[in-house]
This record gives sequence, C-alpha cells and structure tokens, in this order.
Amino acid sequence: MTTGLQLGPLHIGTPVVLAPMAGITNAAYRRLCAEHGAGLYVCEMITSRGLVEGDATTKRMLVFDDLEQVRSVQLYGTDPVYVGKAAEILCAEYGVAHIDLNFGCPVPKVTRKGGGGALPWKRGLLARILESAVAAATPYGVPVTMKTRKGLDDDHLTYLDAGRIAQEAGCAAIALHGRTVAQAYSGAADWDAIAQLVDHVDIPVLGNGDIWEAADAVRMVEQTGAAGVVVGRGCLGRPWLFRDLAAAFRGPSSVEPVETTLPTLGEVAAMMRRHAELLVEHMGEERGCKEFRKHVTWYLKGFGAGGEMRRSLGLVSTLADLDRLLADLDPGEPFPVSELGAPRGRQGSPRSRVVLPEGWLDDADGSDCHLQESVDETTGG
Repeated sequence: MTTGLQLGPLHIGTPVVLAPMAGITNAAYRRLCAEHGAGLYVCEMITSRGLVEGDATTKRMLVFDDLEQVRSVQLYGTDPVYVGKAAEILCAEYGVAHIDLNFGCPVPKVTRKGGGGALPWKRGLLARILESAVAAATPYGVPVTMKTRKGLDDDHLTYLDAGRIAQEAGCAAIALHGRTVAQAYSGAADWDAIAQLVDHVDIPVLGNGDIWEAADAVRMVEQTGAAGVVVGRGCLGRPWLFRDLAAAFRGPSSVEPVETTLPTLGEVAAMMRRHAELLVEHMGEERGCKEFRKHVTWYLKGFGAGGEMRRSLGLVSTLADLDRLLADLDPGEPFPVSELGAPRGRQGSPRSRVVLPEGWLDDADGSDCHLQESVDETTGG
C-alpha cells in the first residue's frame, strides 16, 4: 500500500509515528513497541530550556535503548534562542536523527504561558522558533517536524497558517491532531481538517486522532491523503498495535479487511512481563516496577481479571511479585472484542475557554513576543 515515510534524509519503512506521551514513551516502552513492529518511536517530550541549562530531570529523560537505531525527540519551547540551542545539543551531543516540536499541548498550565497549542496563534513567533530549530539541525542532516492542533477553538483556527509557516521555515513535515485545544481529548477528531492541510501544503502531513485499530490508520491515510499517521492513546496497553499497523500498511488498501491477531490474556501477560523487565533494565527494580503500575489498567482493559488482582498488580514492587500474580491469570481467556475500536486513555470534556496569557488574542503576529519558558513542563499533544 505504501513505500513508507520520508522525513528529509530520514526514511521510515512504515509510515507510523509513536506520539510522545509524558511518563509513557520512555526508552523501555519505545523498545517494547519496536519489538512488535516498525515505525518511528519518539522520546518523551523535553523542554528546551531544561536541556540548555543542564536540568537533571531533563537529562534523565534523554535515555535511549542500546538497540534504538533512530533517535527521535520531541522538544518543547517558546523561546527561539533556547529552542535553537537545544536542537544543536540534541544533534551534537545525543546523536538524534529527528526532532519534533510540540505546538499541540492543550494542558492549561502550558497554554496559560503561551506554549503548546496556544503558540501557533502568534504566527511570527512560530516562524522564528521553527526557523531557529531548522537552522540548528540542518548542518547535521537532522529533519525537524512540528505537531499542532486545529487551533485554539472553532473561532480561532491556526492549522492552515501553521502548515504554511512550517513549510516556509524548512520543516520536513507537520503532524495535525484533528482537535482544537478547547476540545483537548474529547469528541471526535476532524479528519477533514487533515485532508484540508494536505491540500494546503507541499510537505508531508501526518494525521493524528482516533486511531484505535490498524484499520483506522489505513482509512485515515486513504481519506485524507496524509503521508502517515501518529498514534498515541490507541497503543496504551497494546504494544502489538504496531505489529498490526506494519501488516496493514503492507496490504493493498482498506477495501481489503485488515486482519489482526488478537492476543489471549496469556499473551498479554507475557507482554506485561516484558514491559516490566525493560523498565527494570533501564531504571532499576524499585523504580521500574513503580513505573509499570500505571500500565496495568490499560493492559487488562476489558479482561475478566477481578478487582483484587488489579489492585495487587497496581502495587507490585518486584519482578518476582509480578510473576506470581501473572501466573494466576487465565492464559486462555480471549481478547475482549468489545474493546476493539474503543477509545483508550484520557478523554474528558471540552473546555468552555482556553486558558491564555492576558491579551493573547489581541495580536496574531507575535514577532516581538517574549515568553517565560519553564524547565518543568510536562505535555502531550
């Protein structure tokens, strides 16, 4: 069906990108997903100021698995100087092969400072940030992409301007989450907006939003003309989704049904064990098991494991404890088909208003805008 995804000099065999998710897409999770399929696996988002100033937490997040051949990082920033310096550091010191810039985060603590999904309203500032990142990364042959949303709300759309600015700044691609900042993760993603952006720019457009199964990804590409897809919440507790995605994009078209092999509970338990094992390898047993706990609910969603089992798994502190509990699961229990196509992760409700800096909407240029950038933002788009 497709020949893959080209981002500047970087070729991705399967046009699928793992969306960076705070606290989720660490080196262990990226390795686990890569073991199941092909694609581009993006590190948790880091802040440009944190990287430039040598923040210890930021550095701990910039960990890559030994087998991670293509290092991809999402960078957050509101200051062109910091973003440029951070891009230089990523290329020169960390050997990254791809940098993505986050302009899609809907979290109020980020938008109230003019960051994330709020920033594209300031067209001039957006251009300066993108140009700074591209200028820093180009000598290293590292492509820069950006991720954004449709706009602040339905009355303040920015995605077409953002696409034009990204293209003019030299970005290799733009990813569009088909929701506004006000929607956050609620409602349905607007795939028509993705198609409109495809028609509006000459650089590759990646579609994001409501990809719960491999067939959704194929359908999005065929309906919108997108060059590929970005998958976030759909893979929570389901690393095998990347196996299905790789198989789907090798197939002819969505006219043919996308075949998937649903894992039994025993196979899911083996993936849970592997996930925990990788976390322990990277973080040590105590921290690794603690990090694993947040994934239990996603892995067991729809299965018949009782409340006591789920509570116990959510308190594991050693791999031995985990092995003992997983052994009590019914390995032959079939995958709950009722969960197919169902939303995963956070959804919530739309916001009545987007939290913005005072006077933010008064000027849509922002060429001379200077924002305070924090070192401790945690976002996702």
